[in-house]
Amino acid sequence: MAANRTAQGRPRGGLADKRRAILAGALTVFARDGYTRASIDAISAEAAVSTRTVYNHFTNKAELFGTVIQESATRAAEAQIVIIDRYLRKVTDVEADLIDFGTAWVSTVPELAEHFSLVRQVRAEIGHIPTEAIDAWQETGPRRVRGELALHLRRVADQGILAIDDAERAALHLMALVSAETHTRPYADPTEAETAATVTAGVRAFLHGHLVRDRA
Repeated sequence: MAANRTAQGRPRGGLADKRRAILAGALTVFARDGYTRASIDAISAEAAVSTRTVYNHFTNKAELFGTVIQESATRAAEAQIVIIDRYLRKVTDVEADLIDFGTAWVSTVPELAEHFSLVRQVRAEIGHIPTEAIDAWQETGPRRVRGELALHLRRVADQGILAIDDAERAALHLMALVSAETHTRPYADPTEAETAATVTAGVRAFLHGHLVRDRA
């Protein structure tokens, strides 16, 4: 065992590389096949390692899935938080700024395509996935992102621009409204014009309920 570690006790590069390969291969397979249909054999083939190597790193499919979705959700959350901060750190024209945010929010990010395919698979077979994995994904990804958006919306409300009683709920509504197109067109990417129309309509619906109209 000691031969596999550096003097500082960290795994040697070969083991770390194999672990990364397993996680990348597992993400591809889980995103493509879902949790139930995915097999360790398919994952080992995708990762170009033996099944024994997979089991040397992860006890079973459930543990591997939990690690995959948590790491993938972390990357996605960090990318989404960058978008939130970029467009909503300083709001000067609330409608224009929210439209810019919404457009960036729904734009396809190639690096996150597998993550969102994985999320669709999770939602399709939610009852067959270990609860621990679902809770870890929610906490690491969606809840973290919603909390960050809520914080930014609360800051805008504190400026007297928006009227918000529950910032977490307002964040959830805003995300749903600007991304409605992605839920109604699951098999075809909307055009830029369709995206602009959907985001604009979503932002205006959000502002209809939250904009303070009688500011001095």
